[in-house]
Amino acid sequence: MRKLILLFAAIAAIVLTSGLFTAAEKIVGGPFVVGVTGKAARVAWIVKEDEVSLRTVAGNAVTSPSLRVQATSFTDLQPNTRYEYNVGLLGESGKGSFKTAPADAQPFRFLVYGDNRTRHDVHRQVVSQILKHGIPDLVLQTGDMVEDGNNSAQWPVFFQIENELLRQTAFFPALGNHERNTHYFEDIFHEGAPYYSFDWGNAHFTVIDSDIANISRHEREQSIFWNEQTRWLEEDLLANQKADFRFVMAHHPPFTAVASRQGNNQHMTALTPMFEKYHVSAAFFGHDHNYQHFFKNGIHYVTTGGGGAPLYDVSKPPEGITLKAVRIEHFVSVSVDGKTARFQAIAIDGRTIEEFQIEAR
Repeated sequence: MRKLILLFAAIAAIVLTSGLFTAAEKIVGGPFVVGVTGKAARVAWIVKEDEVSLRTVAGNAVTSPSLRVQATSFTDLQPNTRYEYNVGLLGESGKGSFKTAPADAQPFRFLVYGDNRTRHDVHRQVVSQILKHGIPDLVLQTGDMVEDGNNSAQWPVFFQIENELLRQTAFFPALGNHERNTHYFEDIFHEGAPYYSFDWGNAHFTVIDSDIANISRHEREQSIFWNEQTRWLEEDLLANQKADFRFVMAHHPPFTAVASRQGNNQHMTALTPMFEKYHVSAAFFGHDHNYQHFFKNGIHYVTTGGGGAPLYDVSKPPEGITLKAVRIEHFVSVSVDGKTARFQAIAIDGRTIEEFQIEAR
């Protein structure tokens, strides 16, 4: 059953009464939907208010837009229901849809991909291939959406490429190191701490911020942040042991087949005993621009960083745990049906890189 009138009327009323546009303003991102649960959602879009230019004595100019995030939240929605929305003054470009999370073990499908930040033509090809495989119920993004998260000129490019996908699904990103702990992450995607969790049907998802280097220049503050997040992570996993599946996502992987990066993310490697203790089903990462699949002590670790950034060689796969390591642009599709989750890694040209399935435990 479609719930149209509520969203049409509410968003149109907000736009009409808020004085949204002036002559210098235009929409440069969205609309898209974040923070979706079984009963709530946040519809957002990004407005370019003006442009600010700097010019040197020699005449070289740099221009950057001033951005404002416009959003409205909805509550008291029905679970497992597709809603269509219309941001009134945007016309056809303001229309979209999303599905709320099911309250029980209903089948659903989600996508995971990341590291879109450069090579925008390749990013477009990845999104095009995603659309050919059908719109998922939700999308997980492993970070590095842009090259520099504090550069306001880069976010409109990301949203222009992602537009047809994000206007039809729910979006859940993680912070990458190239987001540089930007305030835009909180403004646009997730209010509050940069780590969070949510339920979708019979699965629990936990998203953590692995980019401690950009938290602060001071090691003491980095350590305080990491210790607080680690305590939260353990409490979150412990509280959700009844979920059939527990999925974790972060940007930096605990294992890698890229020789030059091995040993770099010891803070993430140190989390793997906790993942084992609390029976994590699978964990997703980015940072390495390729596809990697490891299996260790009952947990699948999937690195999906093939969203557009320059590819890295998989020159030294870790012995004993590597199931697949391929230098290729791609995304990962996961279909959950009851106590089975089926994974399919799909290349930029539509070929299947790998398929496997896991059972709830």
